[in-house]
Amino acid sequence: MRNKRFLSIIFFFNLIASYAQTNAPAVLDRIGLDARDVNEKKFDTNLSANNVGQYIKEMSAVPHHVGSPGGKANAEYILGKFKSWGYDAAIENFYVLFPTPKTRLLEMTGTRNFKASLQEPALKEDATSGQLAQQLPVYNCWSADGDVTGELVFVNYGVPADYEKLARMGIDVKGKIVIAKYGQSWRGIKPKVAQEHGAIGCIIYSDPKEDGYFRGDVYPKGPFRPPFGAQRGSVEDMPIYPGDPLTPGIGATRDAKRLDRKDAANLLKIPVIPVSYGDAQPFLEALEGPVVPAEWRGGLPITYHAGPSRNKIHLKLDFDWQIRPLYNVIAKLKGASFPDEWILRGNHHDAWVNGAGDPLSGLAAMMEEARSMGEMVKSGWKPARTILYCAWDGEEPGLLGSTEWVEFHADELQQKAVLYINSDGNGRGFLDAGGSQALEPAFTEIIQSINDPEKKVSVFDRKRSVDIIGAASSKIKKELLAKRTFTLAALGSGSDFSPFAQHIGIPSLNLGFGGEDEGGEYHSIYDSYDLYKRFKDPTFEYGVVLAKTAGHTTLRFADAAILPFDYRNLQKTISKYVTEVIALADEMRENTSVENQLINEKYYAIANKVNEPLLAPTIKTEVPFLNFSSLQNAMLTMEKSTNALSDAMRNNTLSPAMKTELNKKLYRAEQVLLTKDGLPRRGWYRHAVYAPGFYTGYGVKTLPGIREAIEQRNWKEAQEQVDIAAATLNSFSAYLDGTVAELK
Repeated sequence: MRNKRFLSIIFFFNLIASYAQTNAPAVLDRIGLDARDVNEKKFDTNLSANNVGQYIKEMSAVPHHVGSPGGKANAEYILGKFKSWGYDAAIENFYVLFPTPKTRLLEMTGTRNFKASLQEPALKEDATSGQLAQQLPVYNCWSADGDVTGELVFVNYGVPADYEKLARMGIDVKGKIVIAKYGQSWRGIKPKVAQEHGAIGCIIYSDPKEDGYFRGDVYPKGPFRPPFGAQRGSVEDMPIYPGDPLTPGIGATRDAKRLDRKDAANLLKIPVIPVSYGDAQPFLEALEGPVVPAEWRGGLPITYHAGPSRNKIHLKLDFDWQIRPLYNVIAKLKGASFPDEWILRGNHHDAWVNGAGDPLSGLAAMMEEARSMGEMVKSGWKPARTILYCAWDGEEPGLLGSTEWVEFHADELQQKAVLYINSDGNGRGFLDAGGSQALEPAFTEIIQSINDPEKKVSVFDRKRSVDIIGAASSKIKKELLAKRTFTLAALGSGSDFSPFAQHIGIPSLNLGFGGEDEGGEYHSIYDSYDLYKRFKDPTFEYGVVLAKTAGHTTLRFADAAILPFDYRNLQKTISKYVTEVIALADEMRENTSVENQLINEKYYAIANKVNEPLLAPTIKTEVPFLNFSSLQNAMLTMEKSTNALSDAMRNNTLSPAMKTELNKKLYRAEQVLLTKDGLPRRGWYRHAVYAPGFYTGYGVKTLPGIREAIEQRNWKEAQEQVDIAAATLNSFSAYLDGTVAELK
């Protein structure tokens, strides 16, 4: 049985590989296929998995959070490496607010007294877990100071839909402390929604059903979260704006003008703290009230109640709100032909504790990639365009280093930045990639030429194979088999691509491998070299695969005679988003009508039964018919414009000067998709097509102005956003038409 299954898998991979080769997309020629292949082989030959492992081991030796001695030491270590590899490298400092805990107290009094430990125990199997004096304690960065006491309510994952269900159960959180599970949304959404509903404090815990023994053996026997492992993390309201809360829109230099902290729109007003499931269980056991719905129940050996609790919960937090230095390492290889056109490659270096997986596994791959580029330069190769390697500080608290750098250099970047390629943590398994859809054909060709180290098929084929095997229907399987290009996911937030893509409109990619590296070390003291080497990528081969994927992308864009952007893919993708928002409005209209009818029927049935007047039921406003015609017409215009540009780019008689001007038009095109005023109530996000969701955090919202206005039933704003998006897309089409006219 085992051998037959193995042969079936090999046959399937070979079938996919054969199909991909037969149907490979045609991408514009660059410096010549032979020269390109020679360069990429040289690049690959230089890469060493041992080096990747050594970088991770050395940089994860001590904790290295923002403002720590370990953070500064790692920045200097990275700087020294880049200089030794021949780069023009320097540390660029910014100065940002970064709070650390002074007081942390969470306790329960009443029928049972209990005080949470808020402490992760050291393990003899983990060499760095006992560095208590250097570790940041368990906390949520950007919690408010607070000293609150109240009853406790369980709010499931703490998203808006959970509060709607609590209301139907007759439970109100106003004046109470809530406890929410990690999962289903970004952690910062949980206290944000709790605050909006009148809660005075928030506890977030990792339930073992999603993040512990329910999933598998816990550390150190297995990789999953042990009972007293806890997830630190930022709760800055990044959907409003990321970066330093006191300097929105400007770089946080030493002398930058800063807001008063009370005026920072992305900071919470209530205290919030994360706890382990070991600490959470006594609080959950104290809850009374109704038993929660089945889908709310976790993996602890208790009956989950909604609350409120009879016992009182006391939460006291106090923070040291200091301005601290950031250390961004910026390393440059100057382009031989187009020094003022930049390919940027980035990964952050700060961590909540030792950070072997997050972020050092990705950073180590980037460093090995940079070392190989340096070796190529020493052997005579020079990139046509300038390559910048960026090791960001302060990503974990809220994309601080990258955001402040982008805000400070925004004008220059909008003139020079061709492409930003981001990575973060990395592990064993399948490619996960998101980014600008105009990059899809070129990126497909790249990943078809890179082999997976375990399965010996291309990265493209392995990812597509697992998607086909996991497809929910035969229809989806057929669609996946027929696809000729890799689909880049739309970018939300959660890593350093956000300021590039969504604030200043730079084409961006976000890359990483995973899926066979599950565990529960995330943001804990157990994100260590010992755990990573045992459970994540023991041979560090996937660090090399990440280096190849990002490195080949960097090489091809650095040396491209004509940059391989294909805006037809972007047009097709946006067209799908338009169809989705129209369907969303139609679905809400139908659902509202049905819901109101049921409410009325129930009301009259009760009124007739009791034979007396009742309070009128709450009826949702009917969904009006929004006029999407301007948006639909804009998509037709964009289809014509992108096709015309694609045809014009096939002109083989373009002079070098015309190619140079064409390239500038191509890489600056996405900036035309930025809107003047940004999104409603969060103008930092200016991209008309992509943004993190107001209530999803990391999760993306496409055509966000329209989609979120519909979801929030703000019909006037929805129509306004339809027209703004249509005007923006028409401007984009006009920009492409102007480019075509210049080529002719």
